[in-house]
Amino acid sequence: MGLRAPLIAGLLLVVAAGAAEGQIYSWRDAQGRLVLSDRPEDPSALTVGVWRSGAVRTTRAVLSRGARRYSALIDHHVGAIGVRPDLVRAVIQVESAFNPRAVSSKGAQGLMQLMPATARDLGVTDPFDPDQNIRGGVTYLRQLLDRYDDNEELALAAYNAGPGAVERYGNQVPPYRETKQFVGRIRDRAEITTVSGAGTTIYKSYDVVGERRIPRYSNVQPASADYKVADRPRSTP
Repeated sequence: MGLRAPLIAGLLLVVAAGAAEGQIYSWRDAQGRLVLSDRPEDPSALTVGVWRSGAVRTTRAVLSRGARRYSALIDHHVGAIGVRPDLVRAVIQVESAFNPRAVSSKGAQGLMQLMPATARDLGVTDPFDPDQNIRGGVTYLRQLLDRYDDNEELALAAYNAGPGAVERYGNQVPPYRETKQFVGRIRDRAEITTVSGAGTTIYKSYDVVGERRIPRYSNVQPASADYKVADRPRSTP
Protein backbone atom coordinates (compact mmCIF):
# COMPACT_ATOMS: atom_id res chain seq x y z
CA MET A 1 0.00 0.00 0.00
CA GLY A 2 2.87 2.36 0.82
CA LEU A 3 4.36 1.89 -2.66
CA ARG A 4 1.05 2.16 -4.52
CA ALA A 5 0.08 5.56 -3.10
CA PRO A 6 3.11 7.48 -4.51
CA LEU A 7 2.56 5.84 -7.91
CA ILE A 8 -1.09 6.90 -8.03
CA ALA A 9 -0.17 10.36 -6.78
CA GLY A 10 2.39 10.69 -9.56
CA LEU A 11 -0.18 9.80 -12.20
CA LEU A 12 -2.64 12.30 -10.83
CA LEU A 13 -0.05 15.07 -10.73
CA VAL A 14 0.57 14.63 -14.44
CA VAL A 15 -3.08 15.37 -15.15
CA ALA A 16 -3.81 17.87 -12.42
CA ALA A 17 -0.76 20.15 -12.71
CA GLY A 18 -1.90 23.71 -12.70
CA ALA A 19 -5.48 22.84 -11.79
CA ALA A 20 -7.19 25.23 -9.42
CA GLU A 21 -9.01 22.40 -7.65
CA GLY A 22 -7.61 19.15 -6.33
CA GLN A 23 -10.58 16.99 -7.42
CA ILE A 24 -9.62 14.30 -9.95
CA TYR A 25 -12.22 12.43 -12.02
CA SER A 26 -11.63 9.06 -13.63
CA TRP A 27 -13.54 6.64 -15.84
CA ARG A 28 -13.01 3.82 -18.32
CA ASP A 29 -13.56 4.47 -22.02
CA ALA A 30 -15.09 1.98 -24.48
CA GLN A 31 -11.70 0.29 -24.94
CA GLY A 32 -11.27 -0.12 -21.18
CA ARG A 33 -8.54 2.54 -20.90
CA LEU A 34 -8.32 4.59 -17.71
CA VAL A 35 -9.04 8.31 -18.25
CA LEU A 36 -7.90 10.84 -15.63
CA SER A 37 -9.03 14.46 -15.65
CA ASP A 38 -9.41 17.52 -13.47
CA ARG A 39 -12.85 18.01 -15.08
CA PRO A 40 -15.93 15.72 -15.09
CA GLU A 41 -15.73 15.14 -18.84
CA ASP A 42 -18.19 12.91 -20.64
CA PRO A 43 -16.59 9.56 -21.58
CA SER A 44 -17.04 10.46 -25.27
CA ALA A 45 -14.82 13.54 -24.94
CA LEU A 46 -11.65 13.69 -27.04
CA THR A 47 -8.66 12.47 -25.04
CA VAL A 48 -4.97 11.83 -25.73
CA GLY A 49 -2.84 8.76 -25.14
CA VAL A 50 -0.05 8.85 -22.59
CA TRP A 51 3.25 8.14 -24.36
CA ARG A 52 4.40 4.52 -23.98
CA SER A 53 1.16 3.54 -22.25
CA GLY A 54 -1.71 1.90 -24.09
CA ALA A 55 -3.80 1.63 -20.93
CA VAL A 56 -3.98 5.25 -19.72
CA ARG A 57 -5.40 8.36 -21.36
CA THR A 58 -5.72 11.97 -20.18
CA THR A 59 -7.79 14.94 -21.27
CA ARG A 60 -4.66 17.00 -21.81
CA ALA A 61 -1.44 16.01 -23.57
CA VAL A 62 1.69 15.79 -21.41
CA LEU A 63 4.13 18.03 -23.25
CA SER A 64 7.91 18.14 -23.11
CA ARG A 65 9.71 21.44 -22.50
CA GLY A 66 10.42 21.77 -26.24
CA ALA A 67 6.81 21.02 -27.12
CA ARG A 68 5.62 23.66 -24.66
CA ARG A 69 8.00 26.21 -26.13
CA TYR A 70 6.48 25.89 -29.60
CA SER A 71 2.97 24.94 -28.54
CA ALA A 72 1.39 28.27 -29.54
CA LEU A 73 2.96 28.15 -33.02
CA ILE A 74 1.86 24.56 -33.54
CA ASP A 75 -1.69 25.30 -32.41
CA HIS A 76 -1.86 28.34 -34.68
CA HIS A 77 -0.75 26.52 -37.83
CA VAL A 78 -2.66 23.27 -37.29
CA GLY A 79 -5.80 25.31 -36.66
CA ALA A 80 -5.33 27.28 -39.86
CA ILE A 81 -4.29 24.32 -42.04
CA GLY A 82 -6.24 21.46 -40.49
CA VAL A 83 -3.93 18.77 -39.05
CA ARG A 84 -4.17 17.12 -35.63
CA PRO A 85 -1.82 18.91 -33.20
CA ASP A 86 -0.71 15.70 -31.48
CA LEU A 87 0.36 14.28 -34.84
CA VAL A 88 2.44 17.38 -35.64
CA ARG A 89 4.04 17.34 -32.19
CA ALA A 90 4.95 13.68 -32.67
CA VAL A 91 6.51 14.42 -36.08
CA ILE A 92 8.60 17.26 -34.64
CA GLN A 93 9.71 15.13 -31.68
CA VAL A 94 10.82 12.29 -33.94
CA GLU A 95 12.35 14.51 -36.62
CA SER A 96 14.30 17.02 -34.54
CA ALA A 97 13.50 16.55 -30.82
CA PHE A 98 12.26 20.17 -31.01
CA ASN A 99 15.69 21.52 -32.02
CA PRO A 100 15.05 24.38 -34.50
CA ARG A 101 18.70 24.26 -35.70
CA ALA A 102 18.71 20.52 -36.45
CA VAL A 103 20.25 19.40 -39.77
CA SER A 104 20.15 15.78 -40.89
CA SER A 105 22.87 13.90 -42.77
CA LYS A 106 20.71 14.25 -45.90
CA GLY A 107 20.35 18.02 -45.51
CA ALA A 108 16.86 18.22 -43.97
CA GLN A 109 16.55 21.31 -41.81
CA GLY A 110 14.76 22.71 -38.80
CA LEU A 111 12.01 21.49 -36.50
CA MET A 112 10.10 19.49 -39.12
CA GLN A 113 13.22 18.58 -41.11
CA LEU A 114 12.29 20.11 -44.45
CA MET A 115 14.49 19.34 -47.43
CA PRO A 116 15.68 22.55 -49.16
CA ALA A 117 13.68 21.90 -52.34
CA THR A 118 10.51 21.14 -50.36
CA ALA A 119 11.03 24.26 -48.25
CA ARG A 120 11.31 26.40 -51.38
CA ASP A 121 8.15 24.87 -52.85
CA LEU A 122 6.32 25.72 -49.63
CA GLY A 123 7.55 29.32 -49.56
CA VAL A 124 9.85 28.77 -46.58
CA THR A 125 12.72 31.23 -46.97
CA ASP A 126 14.37 30.44 -43.62
CA PRO A 127 13.94 26.80 -42.57
CA PHE A 128 15.54 27.56 -39.20
CA ASP A 129 12.81 30.04 -38.31
CA PRO A 130 10.37 28.01 -36.17
CA ASP A 131 7.28 29.84 -37.44
CA GLN A 132 8.15 29.31 -41.11
CA ASN A 133 9.32 25.74 -40.58
CA ILE A 134 6.22 24.64 -38.70
CA ARG A 135 3.95 26.35 -41.23
CA GLY A 136 5.77 24.64 -44.09
CA GLY A 137 5.88 21.24 -42.42
CA VAL A 138 2.20 21.30 -41.46
CA THR A 139 1.28 22.44 -44.98
CA TYR A 140 3.30 19.60 -46.50
CA LEU A 141 1.74 17.07 -44.12
CA ARG A 142 -1.72 18.36 -45.06
CA GLN A 143 -0.87 17.94 -48.76
CA LEU A 144 0.15 14.34 -48.13
CA LEU A 145 -2.98 13.64 -46.08
CA ASP A 146 -5.06 14.97 -48.98
CA ARG A 147 -3.09 12.82 -51.41
CA TYR A 148 -3.76 9.65 -49.39
CA ASP A 149 -7.35 10.45 -48.36
CA ASP A 150 -6.44 11.14 -44.72
CA ASN A 151 -4.57 7.86 -44.29
CA GLU A 152 -2.07 9.11 -41.73
CA GLU A 153 0.15 6.03 -41.97
CA LEU A 154 0.74 6.55 -45.71
CA ALA A 155 1.11 10.32 -45.30
CA LEU A 156 3.81 9.79 -42.68
CA ALA A 157 5.58 7.20 -44.82
CA ALA A 158 5.57 9.68 -47.71
CA TYR A 159 6.80 12.45 -45.42
CA ASN A 160 9.83 10.30 -44.64
CA ALA A 161 10.52 8.43 -47.89
CA GLY A 162 8.68 10.54 -50.47
CA PRO A 163 5.40 9.90 -52.28
CA GLY A 164 7.21 8.13 -55.09
CA ALA A 165 8.47 5.43 -52.73
CA VAL A 166 4.99 4.88 -51.28
CA GLU A 167 3.49 4.50 -54.73
CA ARG A 168 6.26 2.20 -56.00
CA TYR A 169 5.18 -0.23 -53.29
CA GLY A 170 1.51 -0.16 -54.21
CA ASN A 171 0.49 2.62 -51.84
CA GLN A 172 1.86 0.79 -48.83
CA VAL A 173 4.53 1.75 -46.31
CA PRO A 174 7.84 1.08 -48.10
CA PRO A 175 9.88 -1.74 -46.52
CA TYR A 176 12.71 0.65 -45.64
CA ARG A 177 14.02 0.27 -42.10
CA GLU A 178 14.21 4.05 -41.58
CA THR A 179 10.65 4.63 -42.82
CA LYS A 180 9.16 1.79 -40.79
CA GLN A 181 10.97 3.04 -37.68
CA PHE A 182 9.80 6.60 -38.38
CA VAL A 183 6.15 5.55 -38.62
CA GLY A 184 6.51 3.27 -35.60
CA ARG A 185 8.08 5.97 -33.42
CA ILE A 186 5.27 8.37 -34.25
CA ARG A 187 2.73 5.64 -33.51
CA ASP A 188 4.30 5.41 -30.05
CA ARG A 189 3.52 9.09 -29.50
CA ALA A 190 0.24 9.65 -31.34
CA GLU A 191 -2.60 7.34 -32.36
CA ILE A 192 -2.10 7.36 -36.11
CA THR A 193 -4.60 5.95 -38.57
CA THR A 194 -3.94 2.41 -39.76
CA VAL A 195 -6.27 0.93 -42.35
CA SER A 196 -4.31 -2.08 -43.57
CA GLY A 197 -6.06 -5.31 -44.42
CA ALA A 198 -8.67 -6.18 -47.03
CA GLY A 199 -12.21 -6.48 -45.70
CA THR A 200 -11.43 -4.62 -42.48
CA THR A 201 -14.25 -2.45 -41.11
CA ILE A 202 -13.17 1.18 -41.26
CA TYR A 203 -14.63 3.80 -38.94
CA LYS A 204 -14.71 7.50 -39.73
CA SER A 205 -14.68 9.88 -36.77
CA TYR A 206 -13.56 13.46 -36.26
CA ASP A 207 -11.02 15.40 -34.25
CA VAL A 208 -11.89 19.02 -33.48
CA VAL A 209 -9.09 21.57 -34.04
CA GLY A 210 -10.29 25.10 -33.43
CA GLU A 211 -13.55 25.33 -35.35
CA ARG A 212 -12.62 22.61 -37.84
CA ARG A 213 -13.64 18.94 -37.76
CA ILE A 214 -10.78 16.85 -39.14
CA PRO A 215 -11.66 13.32 -40.29
CA ARG A 216 -9.85 10.34 -38.79
CA TYR A 217 -10.07 6.82 -40.27
CA SER A 218 -9.35 3.79 -38.12
CA ASN A 219 -9.99 0.05 -37.93
CA VAL A 220 -10.72 0.46 -34.21
CA GLN A 221 -14.25 1.50 -33.25
CA PRO A 222 -14.03 5.01 -31.68
CA ALA A 223 -15.16 5.59 -28.11
CA SER A 224 -17.10 8.67 -29.19
CA ALA A 225 -20.61 8.25 -30.58
CA ASP A 226 -19.74 10.70 -33.36
CA TYR A 227 -18.57 8.20 -36.00
CA LYS A 228 -19.83 6.12 -38.88
CA VAL A 229 -18.70 3.05 -40.77
CA ALA A 230 -16.86 4.20 -43.87
CA ASP A 231 -15.40 2.63 -46.96
CA ARG A 232 -11.66 2.14 -46.84
CA PRO A 233 -9.99 5.44 -47.87
CA ARG A 234 -8.85 5.23 -51.45
CA SER A 235 -5.25 6.04 -52.33
CA THR A 236 -4.53 8.40 -55.16
CA PRO A 237 -2.94 6.49 -58.06
